[in-house]
Amino acid sequence: MCGRYNFSKESSSEMVHAVLEDLQSRQIEVKTGEVFPGDVAAVIASNRKLEPQAFGMKWGYQLPDGKLIFNARSETAAQKAMFADGMRQRRCLVPADSYYEWQKTGQGKQKYEIGPADINGFFLAGIYRIEQGRPVFSILTKDPVESIAFIHNRMPVILPTEAMSDWLNPRFNGVEILSAAVGNLAYSQC
Repeated sequence: MCGRYNFSKESSSEMVHAVLEDLQSRQIEVKTGEVFPGDVAAVIASNRKLEPQAFGMKWGYQLPDGKLIFNARSETAAQKAMFADGMRQRRCLVPADSYYEWQKTGQGKQKYEIGPADINGFFLAGIYRIEQGRPVFSILTKDPVESIAFIHNRMPVILPTEAMSDWLNPRFNGVEILSAAVGNLAYSQC
């Protein structure tokens, strides 16, 4: 689930352009276009003053064998040792224009580009940790909404605008924020 997403310089989203301008002004390079696990991507997290700020972070927690864990189940992340600290105090927003899923068919796999209908740019709920002095993030997932369940059995958690500042604030409970925020936005294939 959510093994790639799109963060495009050509996006018409003002949010995407603002994030890119902020990163460029601080000379931080991030992957744009189709973002893969292992890429350094744009994220929004709280800085030391607890103010939202754009950062470049690698997508995926690295296991000792080198394997990347790039998604975490939102329903159980707070109970898993690997993700509990992120759910408690290291939460981030991952800006995106769309994400990709593959449906297994008789002829192989069909790729779909998916995003909320009538929304231009959105934020995925993420968590992060520090590995070897550098931040890395994972995207939270949930059961899919009915309109796209035929494609895949998971989807990324897309936070509504009103939940974003609470998600970034470590003083608030991440599990409670997700419970209140996870709704049924209408989704469309792009």
